[in-house]
Amino acid sequence: MSADDRQAASQRAVGLLGLGSNVGERRSRLQAAVDALPAAGVDVLASSSTYDTDPVGDVLDQPSFLNACLRVATALRPLELLDAVKQIERDLGRAAGGLRHGPRAIDIDVLLLGDAELVHPRMTLPHEQLLTRRFVLVPALELDFATTLPDGRRLADALAALPLAEGVRWAGPPLGV
Repeated sequence: MSADDRQAASQRAVGLLGLGSNVGERRSRLQAAVDALPAAGVDVLASSSTYDTDPVGDVLDQPSFLNACLRVATALRPLELLDAVKQIERDLGRAAGGLRHGPRAIDIDVLLLGDAELVHPRMTLPHEQLLTRRFVLVPALELDFATTLPDGRRLADALAALPLAEGVRWAGPPLGV
């Protein structure tokens, strides 16, 4: 490995992305997102199983979601990563300006990126809803039960504190990486 390769590898952060879809062939849409990430500068290291989940948020009268989490590695900075995943969403049929928390072909959320902490009008890292969403915590903890936030809070503790009301059901094996 050359010095440039070692420097590039050392500047890569390991992160966590959340995927979701409740329109059309949900698993195919999640897989298409996984397949598109490498061309955007994001290596997919692992995928959780997929989970069928009840809608949460402002719009509850809609089909259930299929969700998964991915462990990724990238040299992209947080806002660059956000731009990359939003472009993938558009490429895969997500219409801009849709109803917040409404039905969507694909949703890709940047949940964690190394030890990065960011509060910006376009994004917050760690993701502001990471510790309050069972549909994110269950697949994230499947990837690594010891996952913590940069401040040391454990995702497992957050999951244990949540009520059981939010439906999260195993739906299938991990996506192909």
